[in-house]
Amino acid sequence: MNLKLLIIGTILGLSLNANAQSAEKKLAVGICAGVSDYRGELNQEWFNMNKAFRTQVGVTIIYYVNPWVNAGLDLGYGEHGFHVDGSTLGQANGFRGDVLKANLQARLKFNNGTWIKEDALVQPYIFGGLGVANTFEDSDIPSINNPGVALTLNTGLGFNVMLTDYLGLNYNLNYAYQTSDNTDHTENGAGDQFIIHSMGIVIPIAKIVDTDGDGVSDKRDKCPNTPAGVAVDLFGCPNDADGDGVADYQDKCPEVAGLPSMKGCPDTDGDGITDAEDACPTVKGVISAKGCPDRDKDGIQDSEDACPDVFGIVAMKGCPDTDGDGIADNVDKCPTVKGVASNNGCPEIKEETKKVFDQALKGVQFETSKAVIKTSSYGILDNVAKIMKDNPEYKLDIHGHTDSQGDDAKNMILSKDRAASVKAYLVAKGIEAGRMDTEGFGETEPKATNDTPAGRAENRRVEFKVKF
Repeated sequence: MNLKLLIIGTILGLSLNANAQSAEKKLAVGICAGVSDYRGELNQEWFNMNKAFRTQVGVTIIYYVNPWVNAGLDLGYGEHGFHVDGSTLGQANGFRGDVLKANLQARLKFNNGTWIKEDALVQPYIFGGLGVANTFEDSDIPSINNPGVALTLNTGLGFNVMLTDYLGLNYNLNYAYQTSDNTDHTENGAGDQFIIHSMGIVIPIAKIVDTDGDGVSDKRDKCPNTPAGVAVDLFGCPNDADGDGVADYQDKCPEVAGLPSMKGCPDTDGDGITDAEDACPTVKGVISAKGCPDRDKDGIQDSEDACPDVFGIVAMKGCPDTDGDGIADNVDKCPTVKGVASNNGCPEIKEETKKVFDQALKGVQFETSKAVIKTSSYGILDNVAKIMKDNPEYKLDIHGHTDSQGDDAKNMILSKDRAASVKAYLVAKGIEAGRMDTEGFGETEPKATNDTPAGRAENRRVEFKVKF
């Protein structure tokens, strides 16, 4: 069997065994590839990439001792060598050999919980240890003697970048001082030196406790009780795409930063109603008006309320309808008495009432230049009293008027006295005084001309107007 294949198979076998034994051990396995840099009698400088670099592969088994220290077993295979132009294999000015090496090391971890958190994303370390290296020439030339086995002193540094609890990236720099001085077929009493640069992956295979099953161990999980099936970040907390502190699975507005009190939705005007549900998102309002201002709190926003300072109803565009007649109070001439639109919200005046009041215009007579009612007018006034008794919701305005004959001031006084005389008559007939108001207008509101006896007679009158 080809020796190289056997060596590679052995390394991979060790890796598989490490995984199989990890269930109850604090283990991790690293797999890497890199280059070996030689320094010795033939080469007095590091990083001579054209002549000294050779390929290396390896496996590292890492055991957790305590927060400060890890123990490791490093197994590797690759080449050592140095090329000099014009040289042939085995000459003193050049060499090439395969090497199989193993070393034990102790790592001092910076992520020890004191310097850096144990679960830090980047986990640097330094190490030191002892090992062996078996170098043999990859050649069939019998005159070349294999250098054989040598002890190595190892030290170096590296770091892991943990992408998840189960996978990380690794960089490692290993300086090896080899006690044997004949690896390069040249001896001067000083050992040969090598630096191995490698990069690879590290796979923690120890038993990981993950209570909420989100793929982040409890040790690293800052939200260890996340509900099942919720997507989480590297620290085990539910994703929060808009960064408002409300997890996406609880956020009603997961793509817009909002408030926890609004279940993750914004409330620009601070009225307790989310912008999405707020008809006036930039003006503070109330819930009953869908987030718009509503001074009278009737559920109709001020901009649509015909009576924004008085509690009203939707059917009346925010105005009240106290008497329930379908006519808003602001246009209802009788807002407390149910009426009809044809009479501006007041009750319809009966035809017989209108006839009685029309009769009263000409039928109520007074003694000449006096406020004394003639007995011939009693019948008409008795009809007015009956109407008031039959319609207790009626209130009455009694207006007195005169013609233009005589002194204006005296006419004004006379008109007021005559209106008062009519009220006194109706009170005597049992009509409450509070239901009647009187006023005199003298000669200021004529109905006809004052140039004829007939016109003047028409102007001398008492008018009755029903109100509610």
